[in-house]
Formats: sequence, structure tokens, C-alpha cells
Amino acid sequence: MNIDEMIKRINELYKKSKEEGLTEEELIEQQELRRRYVDNIKANFRAQLNTIERKSSN
Repeated sequence: MNIDEMIKRINELYKKSKEEGLTEEELIEQQELRRRYVDNIKANFRAQLNTIERKSSN
């Protein structure tokens, strides 16, 4: 599942939770998707930070 599909599904589950509630399976899916999304954001941020070079001050 790519990031756009993941976000779409997270939003679908959020909307359903507000309108009618989620089943136990959907709650688990929502938690897993949110965790994967946050982990993905963290990994991307770490990768971005790893490309930054320190500037030497003279």
C-alpha cells in the first residue's frame, strides 16, 4: 500500500468512526495504518536529516 492509499484509508476509517462507529477489526486496522504512517514520516525525516552536512565555522 503506497502512502496515498494509506492516507485515503485512514481518512475513510476516521469518517466511518464518526458516522457509525468501527468494528473491532476496523479499529485494529486503523491503529496499524496510523502507526505505519507515523513510522513512514519518521523514517523520511531521519533520511532527510542524514543528508544535511554540517557547515564548518572558521
